[in-house]
Parts: sequence; C-alpha cells; structure tokens
Amino acid sequence: MTRTVMDTAGVSSALAKIAEEICKTETLAPIAIVGIRRGGEYVARRLVRLIAEQTGSEPPLGMVDITLYRDDGFGPNDWPDVGITEIPFRLREHTVVLVDDVLFTGRTVRSALGAILDYGRPRSVRLAVLVDRGHRELPIQSDFTGTVLKTELSDRVEVMLTEAGAESDSIIVKTSTVEGTE
Repeated sequence: MTRTVMDTAGVSSALAKIAEEICKTETLAPIAIVGIRRGGEYVARRLVRLIAEQTGSEPPLGMVDITLYRDDGFGPNDWPDVGITEIPFRLREHTVVLVDDVLFTGRTVRSALGAILDYGRPRSVRLAVLVDRGHRELPIQSDFTGTVLKTELSDRVEVMLTEAGAESDSIIVKTSTVEGTE
C-alpha cells in the first residue's frame, strides 16, 4: 500500500521552515550547507536558495558521497559505484549543516560525518532532514526537521522531488503487506 503523506505545498512549507530555523540559529561560524548524495543533494540545493532569499547571501554549498564509508557494504555489487565529494570551502571556518532527505537508522549520517572529517574538521556540524521517520540504531538526531513520521520498520519512505525526475514534489510511504497464515 502506498500513501502520500506530503504534497508539493507541504514539501515547500517544510523546506521553508527548515531554512528559517537555520537562519535564526546562532552558530560558532558562518553556515555552509553539505548535502548527502543522492537525496540530500536536492534538499541541500533548495535550502541554499531559500536561505539566500531570507538573508540576501548564499551560503557555500558542498556535497558528500558516502559510498566508501557505509558499514553495510556496497549493496548487490562487488565493487562500489563511487560518486564525487565536493567541498569547495574551508571546513574549519564554517558550521556545516549536513542535509539529507530521510533520517532513519542514523547510519547514513554516521557515514557522512566520517567522509566530511576526512576533508577537514568543521567548526561544528548540525543536521537538517526533510523527514525523520524514527527507528534509530545510533544516537543521532536532527537539529532541523521538516516533518516527523511514525513508520513501521518495514515501511519505505520516499521523497519525490522534481529535480530527481518526479512530476511533482511529494513524500510517500510504501507499506509492505505480508500475508501470513494463522
């Protein structure tokens, strides 16, 4: 079963809320946005635009690929399909807002932190996610959250954004229905 939990207006509103919270937060150093490839990349790009609209200044933007930092292997492949990490600013001079689309177990964020630290040590790191769906395996929580969903462990949460090829923005939850015998 698939259900839509947020439509285009909801996604826009959630992103605007996150951007506003980031702008209002006092930090130890100027903000820089770093998206976690893939889903976090699109959310990060939108947040940079929204922050620029609110402040008149566009924060630096970077992207981090976590393929080699994952603790669950490379999926079905024997060899990793490694993407590009781009951090075109000095980490130590910035408070990094790490951005992802969905926060689940916390393992992706742990991997992203490892990748970032290989490029340098930021002044501090904050976490922004469009969706927090719970079920943490690590002690990681977001500082800026668009929405919190109650999900089952077997559910799949998908953030559909036009930049990624979707017809319109939405967040959907796919519930797996397993028929059992009694």
